[in-house]
Amino acid sequence: MSEEKPDLIDVQINGEWHSFPKGTRMIEACRQVGVEVPHYCYHPKLTSPGNCRMCLVEMGMPPRPRPGDDPPEPDEDGHLPISWIPRPAIACANTIAPNMGIRTESEMTEECRKGVMELLLANHPLDCPICDQAGECSLQEFSVEHGNGESRFREQKVKKPKNVDVGPRIRLDDERCIMCSRCIRFTDEIADDPVLGFTDRGSHTVLTVYPGKELANNYSLNTVDICPVGALTSNDFRFQMRVWFMKEVKTIDTNCATGANITVYSREDKIYRITPRQNNDVNSDWMPDSHRLNFHWIESEARLTEPLVKDGDQHRSASWQEALATTADKLAGLEGSEIAVIASARMTNEELLITNRFVKHLEAGHVDTVPRTGEADGYLISADRNPNTLGVKTVLGLDDPGSQLSAIQEGIEQGRIKAVISLQENLIEDAGFSADTLKKLDFLLVSYPLANPTADLADVVLPGAAWAEKSGTMLNITGRLQRLNKAVDGPGLTLEPWEIVRDLIQATGGGNGIYSVNDLFQQLAAEVSEFEGLTWGRIGDLGIPLIETGETIPLLEREKERIAKGLIVG
Repeated sequence: MSEEKPDLIDVQINGEWHSFPKGTRMIEACRQVGVEVPHYCYHPKLTSPGNCRMCLVEMGMPPRPRPGDDPPEPDEDGHLPISWIPRPAIACANTIAPNMGIRTESEMTEECRKGVMELLLANHPLDCPICDQAGECSLQEFSVEHGNGESRFREQKVKKPKNVDVGPRIRLDDERCIMCSRCIRFTDEIADDPVLGFTDRGSHTVLTVYPGKELANNYSLNTVDICPVGALTSNDFRFQMRVWFMKEVKTIDTNCATGANITVYSREDKIYRITPRQNNDVNSDWMPDSHRLNFHWIESEARLTEPLVKDGDQHRSASWQEALATTADKLAGLEGSEIAVIASARMTNEELLITNRFVKHLEAGHVDTVPRTGEADGYLISADRNPNTLGVKTVLGLDDPGSQLSAIQEGIEQGRIKAVISLQENLIEDAGFSADTLKKLDFLLVSYPLANPTADLADVVLPGAAWAEKSGTMLNITGRLQRLNKAVDGPGLTLEPWEIVRDLIQATGGGNGIYSVNDLFQQLAAEVSEFEGLTWGRIGDLGIPLIETGETIPLLEREKERIAKGLIVG
């Protein structure tokens, strides 16, 4: 049985005929054929109020015959003549109709845009030099493309509140607000926290929070992302860096198993901000504030920047060669059953692959990872706070990650386990190990980005890269394979975890010819059946579905319902 196709409607856009599914909005029809319609209030993930009027276009329909007249004859392609309506229509809220005509470059359209821009700029402050939105401001861009080029306004501008504290993470400059209402609709429709609204009328209208309320939900910073001007700014990024100075890297969030797609903005290996990146199969256009702001620890003074070897009760700096040689010497006299390797579900699939080889090379009798769980928020935050638990099960081969940790602790207490190699984990604070237990070991190696209580007890400490300092792939909660891309270089002598494990294998008598993470991915595709036939390029910026888990992401399910009801485009 053939798949049922949606009804297609012929629409003329700037003199050319195109076909679109029934119900397509005019602005989306134009976008699909590469015709830009400028807009402020419209956002495909939100309802369309049609209040900015920037998307006005000229519209036409087939003429209606007078009573007794013959209907118009179609042309050779079956299209009826178009009678152009002498008033513009908004493209964001109106849907297409058969034989409709749309003009986005006509004289009427250009005059409408100039009028709207003149109105929006009448009371807008001239503070572009100090505005955080400069460089990515729609008002700047459209004023150049569609504005008058000079102002006829000679009166005093209306003064509105500046630098208003509307929440713990956001500040509002009401003078810049163009009343697009995107932030109001987001808090109401997406975050379920309707605390924003407009007060007063005309030129004196201002955005504000309701009395006794504040914009404090865990998704509040998304309002900064969708603000087309600089009215809402992030306290964390405010006055930090001009956007054109920063490097942008597309990667994924590692704070939970959802794996939200993000863009990391950095300059000279310093991260300045993180914003969500659109992926309709993972996080739509949004991300939680708690995840977005969890990057400052990467520049912590507690960062480990060089290998450390313990002499007596104190650590001293060492070269990588010395640290690896010390490790090899300590492990040389031990049986595999006396060694435990504790990896991390924060590691990439490539790191887990080479860790698995390390375990087999040592014939280690114990291997596990540290589980992290929390409460799911019903939007984007998963109860699994590890980003790659599915990768641990698929690549490292652990059916029940975390189930062996108590047995490892018991083995240490009984003296059966004499050495532990901890990769990217803090066993005391995150795995429930006690300092007294770890002190009973003959040898403890810790690889981690930060100094921590477990590293304080270690015989060898190796500086491992943070999530933004490495590349690889991860599997999110729905089984989607995504790429983690390196955004900045690690400090000092930091190495990526796969490099550390590779060097440990070589130092303990093993060998391999691995020189890049891509080498490991190719071997992953060759050795793990789920990855068979994959290439790094095929994954792309948005990832690909790899394993069916039956899990869903609540926010996406709600979005699908809104699309089905015709409330949003999606």
